[in-house]
Amino acid sequence: MSDPLPPDTVTGTGGHLDAKAAAEYRTDATRWRLRVDNGRHMWEYITNDEELKNRPQSFVERYWLGESYELPRLPPPRSPQQALDRGWNFFKRLQTDDGHWGCNDDGPLFVTSGIVISSYITGTEIPRPMADEMIRYLMNFANTEGGWGLWIDSPSTVFGTTMNYVMLRILGVSPNHPVLINARAALLRMGSARALPTWGKFWMCVLGVYEWDGIIPLAPEPTLLPTALPLNPGSWWVHVRNVFVSMSYLYGARFHLPVNALTSELRRELYDIEYDRIDWFAQRNNISEFDRLKPITPLQRALTGALCTYEHWKLPSLRRAALREALFQVEAEVLNTKYLCIAPVSFASNMLVLYHAHGKDSHWMKGMKERIIDPMWMCREGMAASGTNGTSLWDTVFTVQAAIDGGLATLPENRDAMIKALRFIDESQIREDPLGMKHVYRQSTKGAWPFSTRDQSYAVSDTTAETVRCVVELQNTGVVPKLVSDDRLKEAIDLILGMENKCGGFSAFEPIRAPKALELLNITELYDGVMTDNLFPECTSSVLLCLKTFSDTYPTYRQSDIASCVENSVKYLVQSQFPDGGWIAAWGVCFTYATMFALQGLQTVGLFEANSVTCRRACQFLLRYQNADGGWGEDLTSLKHKRYIQDPAGSQVTCTAYALIGLMAARCSDHQAIKDGVTWLVKAQQETGEWCQTSLEGIFANPGGMRYPNYKFHFSLAAIGKFKEMYGDPVLF
Repeated sequence: MSDPLPPDTVTGTGGHLDAKAAAEYRTDATRWRLRVDNGRHMWEYITNDEELKNRPQSFVERYWLGESYELPRLPPPRSPQQALDRGWNFFKRLQTDDGHWGCNDDGPLFVTSGIVISSYITGTEIPRPMADEMIRYLMNFANTEGGWGLWIDSPSTVFGTTMNYVMLRILGVSPNHPVLINARAALLRMGSARALPTWGKFWMCVLGVYEWDGIIPLAPEPTLLPTALPLNPGSWWVHVRNVFVSMSYLYGARFHLPVNALTSELRRELYDIEYDRIDWFAQRNNISEFDRLKPITPLQRALTGALCTYEHWKLPSLRRAALREALFQVEAEVLNTKYLCIAPVSFASNMLVLYHAHGKDSHWMKGMKERIIDPMWMCREGMAASGTNGTSLWDTVFTVQAAIDGGLATLPENRDAMIKALRFIDESQIREDPLGMKHVYRQSTKGAWPFSTRDQSYAVSDTTAETVRCVVELQNTGVVPKLVSDDRLKEAIDLILGMENKCGGFSAFEPIRAPKALELLNITELYDGVMTDNLFPECTSSVLLCLKTFSDTYPTYRQSDIASCVENSVKYLVQSQFPDGGWIAAWGVCFTYATMFALQGLQTVGLFEANSVTCRRACQFLLRYQNADGGWGEDLTSLKHKRYIQDPAGSQVTCTAYALIGLMAARCSDHQAIKDGVTWLVKAQQETGEWCQTSLEGIFANPGGMRYPNYKFHFSLAAIGKFKEMYGDPVLF
């Protein structure tokens, strides 16, 4: 029997209790190690015992794997300062060796499966420990009624169930496994794989278990249209654009894996009638009611008919030219992102394009294979691909801001952590524009900061804005060296100002390039509002915060341009407020998230509850939804229904932090409500100083959810730090 822990330590664990079916696939967690390189994440399973001995598991690795760890025991927090100290001391331990705070941002349940299908088709081996942990992840998130949804914890759909059923079969799970028997029954109840949405049909077509005649034509010819026309993919949202271009190439080439033993079995398992008896032409608009977000419109039916007619009469020379252009676009995307691609979803289809065009032994395929590991994260439930190759820059910037807000950044014991973070931020700035920028539809990137890593190379308005704010504030403290020069900060400001929309306000990746009417031709069927980029209150507010901070230090730089941008951005925020007082977000949950940002943005121009009807209505909105325990809890479905919906699980750490930051930015007069919220947040802190994972924090395209597990740390620290700055350090309870 082991000795009890001494009274001055506490054992923490975020261990996950596997579902019964998942437990048999669990690998030895003590053998996993995380390598990082300027924000890049590479999880490795160590089989060599000598190497294992020489690389003891770090706190970072043990925490994310859900393994136990020991920390000094601290007295329960009673005041904001005590909670800040405990929370920061815990979260600081999660900083990686290269200076960033990393994590998973998983959630969508078709990202890993796309990579697995592409790997299978191209003969790319997935190491057994990775494969087993991928299986464990899916079995942990299988719905009790059978199958999987579009994202974790969502109701089962034909798309989610088919993609993940196929993935498990590729990874070696028997069709007689209880989880797959259950999933197959659910799939047949929903109409079988015949009723897949277009994205799912595409993946089954390239695998050779669906016929190309059964899919709405994904002709590559739009890539040849003038870029000024909305039907050219260059006018579309960057993620939809990248997915479409690669899919259109593979459709145009009619690429598919030849039938083999596994795909023959899948042809029998996925359908409710014999494969050879399916009327494939009749399946083009056959999309399950469990998947389709909106009913098919007459315009969409007409477009399908027109595309089918064109496909029948297409000119071979025009098709060849379109395939060459689509291939060029894919190659440029791969080169500009150093083989990462904008996201793992398009990475998987791009890999198939390069395999078809250049062969499995080409340098193209070598580069792609080396990047498969980048989006993969060993979660407590198993291994899964994140929605991007991580959140490295984004989470690091908010963490540093929280340290500044709480007065922690200037403490001597935190200087090394701040310097490491600044070095990572410094090295992450993009110093050049993309190759062939205009031809490949890209936004300028020189001076930008990306969401994840410099290699990923896409400019994001709010990431760049929050980073500029972070760098200026941190370098102004005097506790760190000035690594980012004035000229580089000004380059970032130039880039931000160039991303403003003509009507005011900011999108994420680039100004909106096509009319909203393009949404009538939505090719995803799964998501809403994704054909073009959109105006976002959270992005616009981040820009306002950035410009205020920058102008305070550099008051003469582009003074009139900044003033005009600020005026237009404020006008957009006021006009986009919902009648009930909130704002709706597209990247976080949901009204609380957007309202937090909007009130901070309005604060920069001196608008508060006392002098602004807009801010007063926003405060009333937030206070209306405060729970009796003092916290806030909003459900992800608020986004789909466009109204605030309470989380059935009650108050959530992140929602409470969002609401508090917003109320304090507006200088809300209900001080007791703010104190009650902070008290709830402090009470939710664990004995180790951490906060526990609750409901999904993030969004990636309506209505899908994502996890941002670092949000519960840095937004909570920011809320408590701002409270201490405004109200001092009272005993809370």
